[in-house]
Amino acid sequence: MKNHLLSFARRFCLLLVLSTFCVLENSSSGAASPDTSYVLAPNDVVQIKVFQEDDLEAKLRVSQAGTITFPLIGVVSIGGKTPQDAAATIRAALAKDYLVNPQVSVTVMDYGKRRFTVLGEVQRAGSFDIPDHEKVTLLDAIAMAGGYTRIADPSKVTLRRKIGGKETVMRLNAKVIARDGSVAPVEIQPGDIITIGESLF
Repeated sequence: MKNHLLSFARRFCLLLVLSTFCVLENSSSGAASPDTSYVLAPNDVVQIKVFQEDDLEAKLRVSQAGTITFPLIGVVSIGGKTPQDAAATIRAALAKDYLVNPQVSVTVMDYGKRRFTVLGEVQRAGSFDIPDHEKVTLLDAIAMAGGYTRIADPSKVTLRRKIGGKETVMRLNAKVIARDGSVAPVEIQPGDIITIGESLF
C-alpha cells in the first residue's frame, strides 16, 4: 500500500511539472503577438505564402505606388493596408480565378523608410522618418519639426494623404486636438504632407 501511494505521488508531481511547463510556454508564445495595426508602406519587404502552394511563395518589395506584382494575379495594391488585409486581398484575387479557398499569409520581413513632410509655419520644415514599430501623431510630427513659428495658426492645419492612389485633403485643428483630451489623436502615415497655416493677425 505504501509503495502504491509513493508511486501515485511521483506520477502526480510529474504531471504537475509538465502542466506548469506548458502554461509557461503558452504564456511566452502569446507575449510575442504582432502589432495588427501596422499598415504597409512603400519600400517594405513582405513575404507572401500560400498554404500548400510552394510555387507561389514570394518575397516582394512594395513599390512607391503601394503595389506588388504577384504570380498569377499580377499587380496588387497593398499599400495602406495591414498585413492581414493585404492577405485577404490576395486571397480574394486567387480564389476568383485560380485556387479554391486559398490560405494566404503576409509577413513584413523588412520595414522600408517611412517618411512624412511638415511644411508651412514650423521652425524646421522638411521630411522626417517614422521610427520602426512606433506611431507618430500629428502633434508629434509638429514637435519633430521644431514646433510652431510665432505667426503660425494651429487651427489651420492641412494633411494631404494618398489613399488608394487618390489624394485626400484633411483640414485639422491642432489647437483643439492638443487641448481636448477626448479628441482622438491623428496618426501620421508614410507619405503624409502636413502644412501649418499662417495667422492672419
